[in-house]
Amino acid sequence: MDIDGTVERGFEPVADAFAANFGANGDIGAAVCIYRHGGAVVDLWGGLADTDQGRPWDSDTLALVFSTTKGPTAICAHLLAERGQLDIDAPIASYWPDFAANGKEGILVRWVLCHRAGVPAVDAGLTLGEVLAWDPVVAAVARQEPEWQPGTAHGYHARTFGWIIGELVRRITGVTLGQFFAAEIAAPLGLDFWIGLPAEHEPRVATLYPPEPQAMATGMAQGALLSRAMTGPSALFGLNDMWNRRDIHAAEMPSSNGIGTAYALARLYAAVVGEVDGTRLLNADTVAAASEVHADGPDRVLPSPTRYGLGFALPPMLGTGMGARSFGFPGSGGSLGFADPDAGIGFGYVMNRLKGLGPGDGRSARLVDALYACL
Repeated sequence: MDIDGTVERGFEPVADAFAANFGANGDIGAAVCIYRHGGAVVDLWGGLADTDQGRPWDSDTLALVFSTTKGPTAICAHLLAERGQLDIDAPIASYWPDFAANGKEGILVRWVLCHRAGVPAVDAGLTLGEVLAWDPVVAAVARQEPEWQPGTAHGYHARTFGWIIGELVRRITGVTLGQFFAAEIAAPLGLDFWIGLPAEHEPRVATLYPPEPQAMATGMAQGALLSRAMTGPSALFGLNDMWNRRDIHAAEMPSSNGIGTAYALARLYAAVVGEVDGTRLLNADTVAAASEVHADGPDRVLPSPTRYGLGFALPPMLGTGMGARSFGFPGSGGSLGFADPDAGIGFGYVMNRLKGLGPGDGRSARLVDALYACL
């Protein structure tokens, strides 16, 4: 297996773990990047972006990262809050009046960020075209009844997180979340990451290879809240070849369809917790609040306990090997992006062999363990 890129002295164990993922752990094509204190110490890529074409994974190969997208989406919300344009403790309906329908008038922005809003699924009958068009699906979110008393419990808002935060950004700024991210975050940092991929970058996208067929867990049974949240609306979504379609890439799904490089994720998170080439995205107080525990314990949607900060997943959801104040988000299939403010780390791992519905399967964990063994 040919692996390209650079590794600073002292971080060779990360390169060894990355290479091992292609042998023992089934990676087809992948990349990992680690920033520390504002500079890249690991930037590696290898394997194939497409097996049928024999297309190699290059330094600029892009990958769809599923829920790892939630991290960049949350950063957009925090940036608006720092600018005084978004009050995290205000009701969502104060920015989006239609959202008050069916008992949601008191749901706070804060509760969406920590998955306590009680709106994890959308039950409206929608076509895929309507979901990708944005307006129909956010109107359906606004009409949806809460699943539980908002603010009293938490449960993973698998897709609704992105539609709610995205609509807030649109109503406050007049541009879509993808446009806001591109102009205010990606452009200043030179990030190869999009929420709504322009057509000219489509040839660089790696082909995703779905996981092997397996029996669905009991919690994913038809009608269960987990199934409604993960596959809805209208059971349109699964971890399958649909994510290789151009219309899926072009749309904005701020919970699910970010497309970018490991380098971009690592650089993004590094700029959240420190300065990168003169740019820092969020201040220390915002980072402290984001990495505090705001929801912890049994999850109304997922079968295992979860822990959330403000807009981010926290350890052990990210894994167990990183620093205690780390925050970020894993993606179905195995991708991961996170920051560790105490160690000055920004981390990104992307790949095209999907390994299941969960946040990881050991590949990212081995990389994280190798990283922290070097510190």
